[in-house]
Parts: sequence; structure tokens; C-alpha cells
Amino acid sequence: MRKILPRSYFIAFCIFTARILKMKYFKHALFFSKYFLALIPTLFCSYNVSAQMPKNGLDVKHYAFYITLNDSTNNIVGKAIISTGFTEKINYVQLDLVKKNKEGKGMLVHSVLKNNIPIKFFQDSQHLVILDNGLPGMVNIYTINYEGIPADGLIISKTKFGQRSFFADNWPNRAHNWIPCNDHLSDKATVEFMVTAPDHYQVVSNGKVIEETSLPGNMKFTHWSESTPLPTKVMVIGVTRFAVQQTGEVDCIPVSSWVYPENRDSGFSHYAIAKNILQWYQTHVGAYGFEKLANVQSKTIFGGMENAGCIFYFENSVNSKGLEALFAHEIAHQWFGDNATETDWPHLWLSEGFATYMTDVFFENKYGKDTLKSMLQTQREEVLSFYKKYKTPVIDTTSKNNLMHLLNANSYQKGAWVLHMLRNKLGDSIFWKSIRLYYKTYAGSNASTKDLQKIFEQAAHQNLATFFHQWLYIPGQPELKIQWSYHSKVKKVFVH
Repeated sequence: MRKILPRSYFIAFCIFTARILKMKYFKHALFFSKYFLALIPTLFCSYNVSAQMPKNGLDVKHYAFYITLNDSTNNIVGKAIISTGFTEKINYVQLDLVKKNKEGKGMLVHSVLKNNIPIKFFQDSQHLVILDNGLPGMVNIYTINYEGIPADGLIISKTKFGQRSFFADNWPNRAHNWIPCNDHLSDKATVEFMVTAPDHYQVVSNGKVIEETSLPGNMKFTHWSESTPLPTKVMVIGVTRFAVQQTGEVDCIPVSSWVYPENRDSGFSHYAIAKNILQWYQTHVGAYGFEKLANVQSKTIFGGMENAGCIFYFENSVNSKGLEALFAHEIAHQWFGDNATETDWPHLWLSEGFATYMTDVFFENKYGKDTLKSMLQTQREEVLSFYKKYKTPVIDTTSKNNLMHLLNANSYQKGAWVLHMLRNKLGDSIFWKSIRLYYKTYAGSNASTKDLQKIFEQAAHQNLATFFHQWLYIPGQPELKIQWSYHSKVKKVFVH
């Protein structure tokens, strides 16, 4: 989230590290340095992801994914049981799933069943089309059997220590490279992952662990289940050799660290900061919405990825100087982006801007106002630098054909500044009242910028239409013309 920009690696460090690691993006690096800004065209051109609001009439209720992994090939065997309702009358069910291509990557569907009865279907390059109809009020359950080598989304690779690994990396809409789904953040559903893999691996996923059973042939079955509805962008599995530590609990929420065994000592020590950060957000924003908080060293292409209850951090994060800011950013996403989710991609600042500013105020609380001022000044400079090259508003509807382009200073730093200006305009009491009310209202569902505006207006008893319009829907910053004069008789400076 998504994904390398999260962020207060005091970014020159982050970007430099990312370049060394040959990471394509750094979704979570908190600040954009001048080096990153220079790299933007290269990064965005190298990974073009497009999307638009789904018009397929689906309202998926629940996913159950059975995934079988092996060590001899990158071929995965999957079974998906999908329970879906419908928002309108439809004559066919269209799910997102990348078809096997001429290079041999992609998913080949073998069968689709409804109520255990085979049903007709076909695949195009990006979809699975089931020849069945639906009506509002109905819930159909489909069982889809498929297999293939993921073209993306599930990254099958090796860790920095040469150990085989399987890490999902779905942001923004890459999940349908390995699982059939309605791959848009507006359709949230509960999810289960049931993974069969060689028994020398541990498996981590969203939710709580339901079962772990040894199987014949040195295999192991692991079942995770998440009861809070999620967008597909944050549904994941991570499979490799882990060292696992139960760090403790925060208000009955278990917190754990999952690091490579070779990084066990430093990883457990450094990842333990998650407990205090989680407690701070619970106190200031609201109750945590997921079954647990697992912090996972991983192969994500981003600096950090805010998968719900199962956050992935880049491999060298365990010894990163910016680790606390990275954790603060990604954990903030559990509230903003994961549980209260934006309705569509142009409203990404409701995820990234919030996570950036929540990191700012966490640091303010811990280290003082001077730290906040320094962070905001850096972020302001990054916004101004970004605008010199990309004259787009925060609510950017032009990037639907390249969603990675939304990982920019508008979504992160300027979004953070919008919240800071609202705080200064309304005062701390109304600001935090609005933040808590927004989260309480939209936890488990989706919100737009207009929805946030209404919450602030309700709490402040003010019309904020002008504020939201000029800062979020119009590109650029105010251009000020200032004149001053000194009157010696009264010994005053007059500024116009």
C-alpha cells in the first residue's frame, strides 16, 4: 500500500536502501526525498497497474481459499469457495483472474461448481466468467478449482538468506494474479486461507490461526481466518522459514513478530516496538479492528505493506534506522485504509495521508512539537517539489490507468498537511473528535472524501466545502502576494 512509501525512513535513507535492494517501489517511506522525485518517472513506467470501479454487480460476502504449495515448482494448486451477493440483476458472474498466458504464467480454471453441480464458465485474459445469473437478495456460492504459476501477486522467490519463500503482494489490485476475486477495494469480504505446504515452513496470514496439522509426505496444513471484512489489497499469506515470537497483548489483541531465523535476535528486539504504537492508536483513534497484529519480515516490493493484521516489512527493516516511523505508518493503516477503506483509488489520501499524519502526531506525542514541525517542514518541501513536475490535485482521477502513480507526495505528504491544517483550523478537541467519529462510522466499510467532509462539518458545526475543495480538488498551493510598510511614528509594520 501498499507499499513503499510508508515512510519516516528519513527518506533519503529509505530510497537509497530501496535502490540497493532493487525494489521497484517504496510504498512506505514516509517522506519523498529529492532522489525519489527524480526517480518517479522510471518507477511508475516500470509497473503500470490500472483499475476502475467494478461494474459487475457483485457484493462478495466471503472468500475461502485453499492453496497448495510445493518446493519443486512454482505451480500452485487452488480451490476458491466464494459466497457472493449482488447489487443488481446480472446475467453472468464476472470475477477477476489472470488467465494462463503463452509464457506459461497465470491461472487455468479446471472447473466451477454451484451447490456441488458443475456450471459452465470461460476465461478471458483478465477474468473468469461464470454463466450464471444473480439478483439482489440472493447469495450464490461457487467452488472454483484452478492451478498455475502466478504472474504476480504471490511472489515465489528466495529470502536474502537463500531460503525459498512465498509472499502475497496484492496492492493495489494484483490479487487476481493468483486468486479469483472481485479485485477492487470497494468490495470488502471476510476471508480464510487454508494453506498446504512443506512442513519446514511456517504460514502467516490475516486473522487468527484455526488449525495447524501435520500431513503425510512431510506436508502441513495451516488454516487462518479473518472475521472483519477486508479489501483484496490487504488479503495475504506469507510462507517461509520464520522465527516467531509472541510479543504480548494490547487490550487482548495478540502482537507477534515473524522474522527470518537468521535475524532472530535483532528482529525480535526491534519489532517489539509495535506494542506501544498499537496502544497509542487504540487510545487516540478507536478499538483495533482485527484478530491480531503480526509484524512480518518479508519479500514485499514495498518498504512496508499494511496487510490487515499481518503487516509485511522489507527484508532489511529489522536493522533500519527508520523502523519506528515505518511501524507507526503501517500500524496506522490498520485503522485508515484497512478497516475504514477509501471508496475508490482517487481517494487514496484517506489511507496514505492519514497514515502519514498519524505517524507525525505519534512522533509529536513521543518526541515533542519540534519534531512535528521538522517532519511537516520536510513534507511541505516534498509537496512543493512534486508539484513542479506533476500538477495534479490530491483527488486525482487521471491516474486510473496507472495506480502506482498515486503513490506520490500528494497522497502522502499533502494529505497529511490537509489533516494538519484542519487540526489548526478547528482545534485539537474537534479534530480528534472528528477522527474518532470518522473511524467509528466507516470501520468495516468504505468512505469517500465527501464522507470525511461531512463528519468534520458535523463535529465542527461549520461548512468546510471551500476548505476541502481548494486543498483536495484543485492542484497547487496558494500564491501569495505580500507587501509591507513600516510606520515610524507608531513603530509598527503593516502587512498586506
